[in-house]
Order: sequence, then C-alpha cells, then structure tokens
Amino acid sequence: MSEKDTNGPRVSEEGVSIPEVLPAMALKDAILFPFVMVPLSVGRERSVAAVDQALAENRLILLLGQKDPAEEEPGADDLYQVGTVAAIVRMIKLPDDRIRILVQGLARARVEYFIQEKPFLRARIARVEEPSTDHGDLQTEAFIRTIRANLEKAAELGKSISPEVLLIASSLDDGARLADLVASNLSLKVADAQRVLEASNLVDRLKIVAELLEHELALLEVQRQISSQVQGEMDKSHREFLLRQQLRTIQRELGESDDVEREVLRYREALAAKNLSEEARAEAEKQIRRLRSTNPESAEAGVIRTYLDWLTGLPWGILSEDNLDLDHARRVLDEDHYNLEKIKERLLEFLAVRSLKADSKGPILCFVGPPGVGKTSLGKSMARALGRKFVRLSLGGVRDEAEIRGHRRTYVGALPGRIIQGINQAGTSNPVFMLDEIDKLGADYRGDPAAALLEVLDPEQNSTFRDHYLDVAFDLSRVLFVATANITEPIHPAFLDRMEVIRLSGYSEEEKVAIARRHLIPKQFHENGIPSDHVIFTEAGLLHLIRSYTREAGLRNLEREIGAVCRKAAMRLAQGKRARIRVTPARIEKLLGPVRFLADSQLREDRIGVATGLAWTSVGGDVLHVEALALPGKGELRLTGHLGEVMKESAQAALSYLRSCAQRLGIAPTFFDENSLHVHVPAGAIPKDGPSAGVTILCAMASAASARPVRRDFAMTGEITLRGEILPVGGIKEKVLAALRAGIHEVCLPSRNERDLTELPGSVRRQLRFHFVREADEVLALALLLPRPESS
Repeated sequence: MSEKDTNGPRVSEEGVSIPEVLPAMALKDAILFPFVMVPLSVGRERSVAAVDQALAENRLILLLGQKDPAEEEPGADDLYQVGTVAAIVRMIKLPDDRIRILVQGLARARVEYFIQEKPFLRARIARVEEPSTDHGDLQTEAFIRTIRANLEKAAELGKSISPEVLLIASSLDDGARLADLVASNLSLKVADAQRVLEASNLVDRLKIVAELLEHELALLEVQRQISSQVQGEMDKSHREFLLRQQLRTIQRELGESDDVEREVLRYREALAAKNLSEEARAEAEKQIRRLRSTNPESAEAGVIRTYLDWLTGLPWGILSEDNLDLDHARRVLDEDHYNLEKIKERLLEFLAVRSLKADSKGPILCFVGPPGVGKTSLGKSMARALGRKFVRLSLGGVRDEAEIRGHRRTYVGALPGRIIQGINQAGTSNPVFMLDEIDKLGADYRGDPAAALLEVLDPEQNSTFRDHYLDVAFDLSRVLFVATANITEPIHPAFLDRMEVIRLSGYSEEEKVAIARRHLIPKQFHENGIPSDHVIFTEAGLLHLIRSYTREAGLRNLEREIGAVCRKAAMRLAQGKRARIRVTPARIEKLLGPVRFLADSQLREDRIGVATGLAWTSVGGDVLHVEALALPGKGELRLTGHLGEVMKESAQAALSYLRSCAQRLGIAPTFFDENSLHVHVPAGAIPKDGPSAGVTILCAMASAASARPVRRDFAMTGEITLRGEILPVGGIKEKVLAALRAGIHEVCLPSRNERDLTELPGSVRRQLRFHFVREADEVLALALLLPRPESS
C-alpha cells in the first residue's frame, strides 16, 4: 500500500499568528482543546478539501464541533460557533482517498460568519483570548486543588489516564490550561466538552470541569462496586462447587449417596430397561457423566436432566403386537365406515403382507378428499383394526421447521419436534401416526416444514431420523404414517411422490342416508341423552334434511343438523313431554326453520344461449347454467362471473374452435365480424376456475351464434382443445350426483372418463343415461336442437 506522508514542524503554542480567515472542518464526535495534540481520520470530501487548502496556505485549520453526529453534510447552522484553531503537524494520504492527520490545538476562536460552504467551509474568525490565573483568588485555587486531587483519584479507580498527564497536571499552575487538559482526558460527550470550550470565564470553566470530574468519580465508584460483587459471586460459586465435591467424596466413603447420585442411578436403570441404539446409549452415558460433574443448582444441570428424561423416556424398541386377523380388521372397518371399499381393501392388503413378512416397511398413505368424508376417522379405525396406538398431528398453519425436527439444545426452552413428541405420547415405536391437513403446511423465514417431513415420509430414510434436540438417530420405519389433505395441488411434488394417494369422493344421498342411520343418529342420541325410540327419522325427513339443510360432499353439517333436531327433542323431554317425535319434512321445517338451500333444478324450457354444465366444488358437485349472448360488435369475447385464468383460457379456446367450424353449424360467415359474444356464469360472487367448463361454454356460444336452443335436460362436462378434442376431467362422481339431484337424466362425459363410473353406486348408474364423446362436434350434435320456426 502506497502512502503519501506530509510532515510539518511542531507548532509552538505561544505567540502564534492566526489569520482572520481560515478553512474550517466539522468534527463528528469529538472536540479539540487548545494545547492538545490528537490524530484525526478524515473521509468526507469537504473535509479533505479543507485540509488540502490548509496545507497549501499555512497549515492552520479551524475545527468545529458538529451538533448532530448523524448529519453527513453539515451546513453552517449544524455547527457550534466556538471551535479551536489547530495546526496540522502531520498528514498521511491513504489509497482509498481518505487521509489521517495529526493536529495540535492552538487557540479558541469564534466564527463571525462563513465566507463559503463549497467546496469546503471557510470562515472569518475572532480569536478568543485565554483568561489569566489569579493565584490570590481563593476560589480559583480551591478549584485547581480539587481538580488535581480528583484526577489522581480517578486514575486510582481505574480511569485510563497516562502518568505523563498526571505529572503535567500536578505541576501546571495555569487554571485555564489545567481545565482543558483534564477535559480532554475525561472522554466527555460532545455537548459537555463544548460547554468547557465555550466557557471564557476561568472560574466558570474550572467549575464545569470539577462537576464533570465528580460525575466521572461517581461512575467509577459504582463500577468498582459492581465488579467487586461479581467477583464475590464467582468466588462464592467456586467455593460451593469445591465443598459439594468434597461432600460427595465423603458420602461415597461412608456409603451414602446424594441426590445427584440417586438421579444418576435412576437414569442408568432406565437405560438398562430400554433397547437403545449404540449411538443413543453412548450419548446418554456422556450426559450422565456431565450431570455428575455439574453443580445441581445450575441451569446447565436442568438442561441435562430434561434431555436425559426425553432420551430415556422414548419407547426405544417397544413395539405393539399387530392384530393380523383379516376378518377382525374387516369387521372393525365395516363397523366404523360405510362403503369406502377401496381404502378397506388397501388396509387388508397391508395386513396380509405383514402376516407374510413381519419386517416389511410401513406404507405412507395419503387420504385426499373434501371435508367431512371421514379421512381422520379412517386413521383411528386403522389403528383399532391393527391393535396399534393412534397419534394425530395437525399440520394446519405450521410454519416453523423446528415444529417437525425440534430445536437445538442451545436454545432456552428447547424441546424435541412434534414427531418425537408423538412417538413418546404413544409409548410405542410403531403407532398409526396421522399427519392431518398436510396440504395446509406453510413456510416462512423459519424454514419449510414440508422439507423437514421429506425424511420422515421416506421409507428408505426414516429408519435413521435425526431430531435436532435428541441429535441421535431414531427408527421411524415401523410407524404407519397416514396423511390427509383436501387437495393435492399445494403439496410439494417431491413430498407427494413419497406417499400413496387414495382419493375419497363425496357421498351420494343414498350413502348419506345409510350412514346417518348406522352412525350419526345413534351417536347424537347418545350425546344428547335421548332414548333411541323417542325420535323417529322417516326416510323422507332424512332426505329433506340432506337436500334442503346441507350442501356438502361430507357429513359434518348433516351431523350438526341431526344434533339440532335431537337437542329440540331433549328440551321437550326435559319439560316432561314424553310423546314420540316423528321427524318428517314438515316437522323439520318447524324445528329448524325455513330451508337453507334450494335444490338445483333443470331449466324450465329449452333456451338459446344457455347450456347446463357440471362443476366440482369443495363441498361436492354443482350445476352451472352458462349463458351466452350475441351483441353487435367486432368479434370480441367478454367473460363475467368471477372466472379464474384457466376458465377464461378455456372460453378463448372454445371461441376459436367455434369460429373454425362456423360453416358446419350454419353460422353466417359475417357473424363474427358484426357481433361480439358475452359469456356469463351465474353466482358471480363465487370464484370459479378449471378447464372442465370448456365444452359447456362452447355449447352456449354455438347456440347463441346459430340461434339453436340447447336441450334443458342435458348436462355436460369436459375440457376442450383448439382441435375440438374433449379431454377427461375430475370429480365425475360428484358431478353426476349433482345432475341427478337437479332432475337431469342425460349426462355427456369425455370418453376417457367412462372408467370413473365404477365409483358410482349401481342405483345411481341405472337412473342416468350417459353419452361418452371424443370430439366437440358430437357434443354439439347431442345438445343443440333445430332452430325454432320464426313466428309470423
């Protein structure tokens, strides 16, 4: 590093000729006193320019204190008006354009006014003469002696004051110079140092310095007391440690054991009773040795005890015996759940494999379906069928990775993650562990919990799962993990790949009636204390309750409404009315009030520009009447109804295909040049998205353009491409049930969705006529009627 070093002779403090105009420089957090020499680091452009100008003239510069140290470019109003004229004794230029200077204070000076502010400050000044010392004045002599004595006392109390300063102060008779010397060695705040600099009266200056020195002595005294107390506490702790060590030695010689020894014995007995891994056993022994050598009253001892409690309390190698009786498992699942044959079959397959290969790794099942279809209760039934413990971990809203993997032991209040806590709660190493609402996991600055679960849900890795708190491997390969989710889209693909997805669709009305009879009504009778023969639900009453008071794929709202009816009956019983209640549609409306949902229905007549589509929502299937209207325009397409981006793109694709086949449909060649189309999907406050409405939008637009009505008894679903192909869609069961509920008995489906009809009960399939199509022309031929004859 190259440096430019510019030196000048040391300037004598006496008899210096100071010009009336000098370059000025602001000091951020320091005040320079006369007769004092200090180094300064200069980096601001204006300050560097001021130093260069001073060196070019007479090496003299005015140093002014800055009122606000945070101000980067202080103006005239930001500086104190009294400063110190200093001589630049030495200057070093550094490669990064900064400079270091050694300055010596010469005299106080007051700014009369600033001549310029750029490129550097230049001020006209008036020198402030130093007051003379009258040794005959008793007050002045008293202040000088007090300051000298207190300066020596401050040095004795630990204040960093060099011996040279003490020597000079003891022999200095000039009160003004003594005050400046002491003030420059007290590390004063800028405002306090400026008070000393501005005090032109000698007694006032000595008084200010004496007060500041007294304040410094008080601080030093308090600091010394604190240090003595801390040292005393350390000595006391060390003495207690030595005494306790001696006491333990004496107790061992006498054959006695203290509390620590009893704890150590307890932990060793727990280790002997558990089948810990070699790594875990070595870590436990290490922590036990640390506990024996640690002060029992210290915080560290508490941390070690908590860790050992967790380590020795976990069910290492403790496995509950599986009940591999397939008939028993089938019986339990049938008792708890109606239908759901696919899931029951999967669990029976797992039991069959376990009976043939006992060390097979547990599968990772993921139940996906709408709310209330029985995903969580299925996990409980699986645990009961297997004879295993059941643990449920709700992941909705979890955003901290430490919730899964635990906290490091260095943190105060650290605990294992909720996976290890669940295993500890179960008391066995092979429970049925349900990860509920796995699609509701979040992520923020504390990490991604889904990433932490990747190891947990990988059968090839979870045999050596390492919790951050335990910091030893724990075997999770025997755990039967079961996850639940409403939809799979929010789940990370790598996460989803580790699970076997089993989809649960919504229930048909027939299934809901059967489940209500077998499970919901008896459960509500029991919870509300009603005799089973006091309330009789008729078939019509149950159907009315399902159709008019609930609209869902699952059963939660249905159970709530049945519970509301039972509570009304309980109130009558409590009032002494013992007459049986027969729950009919009319009685339900008296008990629960007006119907909440009007049944979906087909259109009353065949309409031009209105097509019936089928939608799949979070609460089951629904019927949509898509409307299209031709208006004078230039071929634009307007879409309304709170549609998502995918649904808008489907409408654009449908319009492009319609324009390509306009001639085959008898649409006038100039129609799209003279007209625009407005497509609206009613229930505009409800967001709608997805590609499955593409074929419905096409039919509505084709009807509006060709003036051919659409069949009112015909519902459809399917995604359309620009070539007119009909692609498969999801939620077929829910959509077909919605059509049946609306009184529609002809449904048009993509040909590749024909295999999905196996999910429908036979009674439902027999009530409907299905049309399976591959091309859009087939749909239009089925849905569009001949044009109406013009009225005369």
